Amino acid sequence: MSAHGYDEGHTVAGWAGTAVAALGAAVLGLGVCGWTPGIWIGIAVMAAAAVLTWVLHLAGWGKGPGPRPRAHWPMGARDHTVREGHAECLGCRAAGRRPAAAPPR
Repeated sequence: MSAHGYDEGHTVAGWAGTAVAALGAAVLGLGVCGWTPGIWIGIAVMAAAAVLTWVLHLAGWGKGPGPRPRAHWPMGARDHTVREGHAECLGCRAAGRRPAAAPPR
C-alpha cells in the first residue's frame, strides 16, 4: 500500500511498456549516431512497446483513466473489471470493449 493518499498509477503494463520503449529509444539513438539499422530497429521496438502495453492492459495488468480504488493501488494488483472495458479508455474502445454505463465520478 502507498503511504500517501493518492494513486501513482504504477502498473505492470506501464512499467513494461516504458522499459521496452526506453530500449527502443536507445537503439534509435544509436541509429541516429551512425548505425543505420538502429533507426528501423528502434522504431520497430518502440512500436512493439505500444502493442505490449496495450495487450497487458487488456489482460488486466494496466488501469483505466482516472483514479483507482485504494485496493488496486499496488503495482501488482490485477484489474478484473477490464473485460467489460473501462469508461473513457481509448485502449478498451480500440479492442471493442465498451462498458454499459460510465461509473459516476
